[in-house]
Amino acid sequence: MICKVGKDSFGNDYIENFKRNGISTEFVGQTEDAATGAASIIVNSEESVAFSDWQPLKESSAKAGGQNVIVIVAGANLLLDSEDLKRAANAICKAKVIICQLEITPAISLEALKMAYSNGVKTLFNPAPAHAELDPQFYTHSDIFCCNESEAEILTGIPVGSPEDAGKVGLVLLERGCKLVIVTLGAEGCVMISADGPIPKHVPAGKVRAVDTTGAGDSFVGALAFFMACYPSLSMEDMIRRSNFIASVSVQASGTQSSYPYRKDLPQDLF
Repeated sequence: MICKVGKDSFGNDYIENFKRNGISTEFVGQTEDAATGAASIIVNSEESVAFSDWQPLKESSAKAGGQNVIVIVAGANLLLDSEDLKRAANAICKAKVIICQLEITPAISLEALKMAYSNGVKTLFNPAPAHAELDPQFYTHSDIFCCNESEAEILTGIPVGSPEDAGKVGLVLLERGCKLVIVTLGAEGCVMISADGPIPKHVPAGKVRAVDTTGAGDSFVGALAFFMACYPSLSMEDMIRRSNFIASVSVQASGTQSSYPYRKDLPQDLF
């Protein structure tokens, strides 16, 4: 984990939470110049069907509930800088996979992405929160470019209301230099498209009772990075299908990080 938190109670809590979960805090900096980043999350009270039980070949879809609105205050993360990346360079360049996104300054995220990419590290970029005028180098330095419906619309101007729309977004992003694009669709699963196979592939999700969808996208991205790093022989479609399932587990519980399952609590045939 490479980030920055404030010297405040939230920052201390974050660091302790990382340690409890076995995440290295060597490159988690603390600063007195800004407060720890925070998010205000509003979730509707309706529960409805979304995602699926783990069945590798089953295809189904449903309507999503537990929808959310999030207001992000990046805080100390915006103070992460090139010197912080230099200190973490050895870890970045020796990683199997790096995830970058936009809750830090975009130029710093791009610097980390390019550092990893130039050293043969698999790069997974999630443009969240999305910027309409994204630096074109994000597209060309991402092995996988993964966005949700709203991010896809901000980036391309194409409203996404169906897998067909997601496929159109994917084609636009391939034209910008992406190698493989995933557009996540919540209850509808996701659509993948690659430069090697420029025909959109819908990887659907099945059915569970959604309580709170907050963090489902992060759960998906984290799971995908895990499978890329630890099970590289799996096909990308299989990795996505398994990541869909893990995200589906997270939406059945309230909260964000607190809703993410541990490996021991998941079906072992996922691994």
